[in-house]
Amino acid sequence: MQPFNPMTREIAAALQWWRDAGLEHDFADEPHDWLARLAPAVTEAPPAPKPVEVKAAPKPLERLGGPRESWPQDLAAFTAWWLAEPSLDNGQVAGRVPPRGPAHAALMVLVVYPESGDGERLLSGPQGRLLDAILTAIGLPLDQVYVASLLPRHMPLPDWAALAEAGLGELALHHLALAAPKRLISFGANVSSLLGHDPAKTAETLPQCYQVGAQVPALAAPGLDTLMARPQGKARLWQALLNWQPL
Repeated sequence: MQPFNPMTREIAAALQWWRDAGLEHDFADEPHDWLARLAPAVTEAPPAPKPVEVKAAPKPLERLGGPRESWPQDLAAFTAWWLAEPSLDNGQVAGRVPPRGPAHAALMVLVVYPESGDGERLLSGPQGRLLDAILTAIGLPLDQVYVASLLPRHMPLPDWAALAEAGLGELALHHLALAAPKRLISFGANVSSLLGHDPAKTAETLPQCYQVGAQVPALAAPGLDTLMARPQGKARLWQALLNWQPL
């Protein structure tokens, strides 16, 4: 038997008093909608989105040589300009090599860039010796050939897409027009591509004949460095030269 607790009797008497008064349920003064859904628990506010970085518009690519109307209009002036015009090579003028040979030559040779050891003479190293051998084999005096490069100095792995966008092809065509040769041999696929011939659109391997404008018959050949590394390419070039119209 549990011990008697006076507090228990008082609590029971108080509850009975409220029952006798007719109050059998708990209530509050403020009305409450018992059927309403519980409000979702308050959660931490999500972090504010990071501000979107607005990138500045890309700087317009500087045109090689500046405005076309400022380009030299004769070959002698072009050669001096080629060595000194800052915009041809991001302001760098050291290491540039001039073209060589006469205007209106029987043949113009256009390569990508000078050899690494070139100084005053374009193609003065192994590639130049190979070129001299090719020209001698086809019976052309070396002093009757105009030799030029797309770029003014030795520049391995150039960004061809950027150079094309900057107008290198237009500049090369202007140079060709000033030199006014009877024929052209371009060494390197990128050279002929900038002149408007796309070797990628044919299944044939270089060399390939093409036309620059309406006046100059051209032959697209592999680069001189490629010919030096692959002797079989020399045989293909020789056959193409034999099939080409006589120089």
